[in-house]
Order: sequence, then C-alpha cells, then structure tokens
Amino acid sequence: MSQSSTHQSDHSGGVPKGLLVSAGFLVLFALLASAFAHVSDVGTLHMPEQQAVETLALRFEDRDDGSIAVRNAPDGKVIYSVQPGTYGFIRSTLRGLARERRRSGLDATTPFTLTRWNDGTVSLDDSATRRRVNLDAFGPSQAEAFAQLFTAGKDRP
Repeated sequence: MSQSSTHQSDHSGGVPKGLLVSAGFLVLFALLASAFAHVSDVGTLHMPEQQAVETLALRFEDRDDGSIAVRNAPDGKVIYSVQPGTYGFIRSTLRGLARERRRSGLDATTPFTLTRWNDGTVSLDDSATRRRVNLDAFGPSQAEAFAQLFTAGKDRP
C-alpha cells in the first residue's frame, strides 16, 4: 500500500523537470533563430522599389442618366464616360471610396490619382483618406477597366 501512495505523489508534483528544460531550450532556439534571421535577412522578402510610369489626377461625377463622367482634375475636361450598366468594378470601387470619404466627413473635391507602375500594375489612390486600391489584385480585366483611362484622355482634343 505504501507503494501506491508514493506512486500517486510522483504525479501530483506538477510538470516534469525534463519537459520544462526542453521547453526552455525550444524558446531559446526560437529567439536565436529569429534574431539571426533579422540580422542576416535570411528568409525575408524584399519587393523591388516601384516607380510611377504614368499618373492621372481624376475626378468622378455621377450624372442624372446613371453614367459617370471621368474628368481630368487639372483642366476639368471629361475624358471618359462610364455608361449605365457597364464597368461594375469601376462603379463599386468608386462607391466604396466615396462612402469612406463621407464617413470621414470629407468632400469630393480632392482628386483621385490613377497610377501605372513600372512593373505593369495599376493602383487608384485617394489622398483624402490615404487609401490605395491595388487594382491588379482583382484580376487583369478589372485593372484594365481603369487602365483604359490613360489612353482615353489622349484620344480627346
């Protein structure tokens, strides 16, 4: 009977010392490995610096007929018109950005900046809310919907 009571007291003492030592070594290894990776840049990803190739400052204006007038912000000329029922991605992107401006109490006077980058990607920036939408993240056809605006302004007198 004395053996069974001794046996019970061995298990009620908590975590075994060997397990604690092993856990300590594991924590120490993780800290040393992350410090080494931080200092040596092993395992880090470096994105190449992007350069803007082309930019447009644009304003978007809803019209009574359901279309959206795309205006060149510096001169106010309409460079493109998004017809009703077309380019749902453009409409939903602009709706989301406009909603964010309204929530922040900002007006629509600050133009958006459409940028084509040297790696071929396209983004739409709202400097009023400091938000950037990387349009290529939604697929090439969605990015092309906005990218066509770069040539649209050149086609008009």
